[in-house]
Amino acid sequence: MVSPELLDRSAPDAVAPAGPRRAAPGDGLLRWVPAASALAVLAALLLRSGTAPLDILRFAAYALLAVTLPGTLVYRALRRHPHTFVEDVALGAAVGLTLELAAWAALSALDLRPYSWLWPAAVYLPFLAVPRLRRHWRPRAYPEQTGWGWAWSVAAVVIFFSSYLFVVFLDRNPILPTGEDTRQYLDLAYQLSLAGEASNHFPLHLPQAAAEPLNYHWFGYAHMAMAGRVAGVDLTVVSLRLAVPALCAAAIVLTAVVARRVSGRPYAGVAAAVLMWVVGEINFTDPVTQPFGTFTMFVVWHGMSITYSWVLLIALIAVLADGLTAPAQAGAPRIGLPGAYVLTGLLALAASGAKASVLPVTLGAMALTGLVLLITRRRVPWHVVGLGAVLGAAQLFATAVLFRFQTYGLEFDPFDNVMRFWRAPNDRGLPEAVAAVLVFLAFGLNILVKYLGALPLLRRQRWRLEPAQLLLVGGALAGPALYLSFASDNAQYFTRAGVTFGVLLAGWGWADLAARTPLSGRAKAALTAAAVSYAAVLTAVQLDWAEGEHGGGLDRLMPILTWSAVLAAAGAVAACLWPLVRRAHPGLRGTGALVALSAVLLAGAPGYAMDVAKSLRTPNGGAYFTVELPRSRVDAARWIREHSNPEDVLATNDHCLNRPKPGTGCDARSFWLSAYAEREVLVESWGFAPRRFTVPNEGFWDLDLLKRNDAAFADPTPAGLAQLKALGVRWLVVDRDVSAESPTLATLADLRFDNGRLAVYRLR
Repeated sequence: MVSPELLDRSAPDAVAPAGPRRAAPGDGLLRWVPAASALAVLAALLLRSGTAPLDILRFAAYALLAVTLPGTLVYRALRRHPHTFVEDVALGAAVGLTLELAAWAALSALDLRPYSWLWPAAVYLPFLAVPRLRRHWRPRAYPEQTGWGWAWSVAAVVIFFSSYLFVVFLDRNPILPTGEDTRQYLDLAYQLSLAGEASNHFPLHLPQAAAEPLNYHWFGYAHMAMAGRVAGVDLTVVSLRLAVPALCAAAIVLTAVVARRVSGRPYAGVAAAVLMWVVGEINFTDPVTQPFGTFTMFVVWHGMSITYSWVLLIALIAVLADGLTAPAQAGAPRIGLPGAYVLTGLLALAASGAKASVLPVTLGAMALTGLVLLITRRRVPWHVVGLGAVLGAAQLFATAVLFRFQTYGLEFDPFDNVMRFWRAPNDRGLPEAVAAVLVFLAFGLNILVKYLGALPLLRRQRWRLEPAQLLLVGGALAGPALYLSFASDNAQYFTRAGVTFGVLLAGWGWADLAARTPLSGRAKAALTAAAVSYAAVLTAVQLDWAEGEHGGGLDRLMPILTWSAVLAAAGAVAACLWPLVRRAHPGLRGTGALVALSAVLLAGAPGYAMDVAKSLRTPNGGAYFTVELPRSRVDAARWIREHSNPEDVLATNDHCLNRPKPGTGCDARSFWLSAYAEREVLVESWGFAPRRFTVPNEGFWDLDLLKRNDAAFADPTPAGLAQLKALGVRWLVVDRDVSAESPTLATLADLRFDNGRLAVYRLR
């Protein structure tokens, strides 16, 4: 957490527009070395995981020319003052994602998908033709430039996280199965099926149930669809190799940029990026467990929608913070209210369908900000009301149009998500009230301890906070509050959105304390070495000593509480010894608060290493819930993709992960056919269907349709096949490992593909 460059004591509390800065020795081509190094490492990791070099180059060109550059031009036209080049590009990339989404919707609605590669021209042409816009190709000199220390620090975070993704995701999941024993994490095929649906249809339906509307946050998969079309890269490569690392890199840079801009302290951004992307949750189990979920670890690749939403959310926080500051400090804001309204609308609409948890948390942050400003200033903060209204309109759009008031099982039931820990039987015999206190303590230690980084800043300001700080505090509190208010594992995503606000504020607080701590060059070096050594020791201890999770209920949380108690005891001993250390090293005087805070914030440093160790022990498909993905299935699905029309509907006899026997249920989460064929299936599986959460049981809601579907394989008749054909079905896909087809089927349909296990028939 500590480095010589991080202790930037001269950084102002707010950065105002200034004149052009004189070129420094690090300017010119050398300033690109940190970014180029991070990109080179990422490219090397992609190559090592079997990604074709041409696919990497095509995707890079797409990301630059069809997302980042159009978005940067529009962002420059909307913001009032420039600040840094990296800020323009980072926020421009987020804006580019919103423009790409609008282009996808327009081209899909007009059935002009083959011309998707032309959409950036809609931005380029006005910016070439209109003199007032033309200047944004080469804006005037930036008042600040990122120093080498900042650039290398952010690049190091990108390299760290890219390496983590390589071990736990890229190197564990082949682009295509290599044999019949290949396994894959459950959700990856589902995500691929949504990308295929977005690539071929509008409006979207649930690919596994062709007649069912997709009431879901699917915007990230439209991004994947556009990436595949514009870059000319196979969707499997986009989904399993390129999209997730690219979005993570963008989110890391945005974290650093936005924390820097809202705080005015450059290295607040580095601290926030470290807290979000390098430091995990506090726990002491092997394999690593996640009783309350995780923040970035694991979720960034198993649920690509959250990664996509972070890019939009972090940019949205920057825009809102600027808009909240604009009325009070006319000289400081770099966007200004007019641009803030437009950018808020673009980012909020995109975020509304990126992840359903984003806007409720952001609205909570704005509500707290407006309430506090109303009470303290005794007048209505109309700028807060206006920006909040834009957010509210986007939330209404998502609720009514995208989700159609579906909740995916989310119900208002306070403390249900944590109540199970203190009410489950345990061997400790503790009263329920005591157990409940321990559960909430474990929740705070496991997930929210990073918030402590904000305390020095809040204390220094005596809790009289600026609007941007109120926004961050509001979001940091709203996320966990919503998680604790609603029942469902999906409520974890509220916490993830809230912690995004929290780490930005924590990075600000840590950097503020660091800037006010007197340190010599030797002390800076010593603290840096101590921080690295401390993180390494914690990691080594956990790798050697952490044990598996035991029991349930409160017992499941005891590793968190026990390890935290050990760290607290070690901290108490260190505090007692600190006067001796200061006496031996006078340069450390006055640094105790910074050392203690850094130690607390780094307590979760072993998290990613523990997850890597878990993955290395389970190489085929990764360490989490994997399912069979035989090559024979994928070969059949991709043959269909190459020989069918995107509008063709498939039917299959494979619906379940398990092989149900009489009296057993169907685990209806089989997504391989719709994923790799990139076609809708009449009835493939229904485990992730929104309707499943509104029916009394978990079975398929249209039993008559399911019977007609299965009869086509077990007892086909001309009339039955004609009924399926009337529903758009053109292909029948038989998995003989589930059940062999009736011999009659070959007389009523044409066998077009057969690899022994899978057979594909075309209806006549």
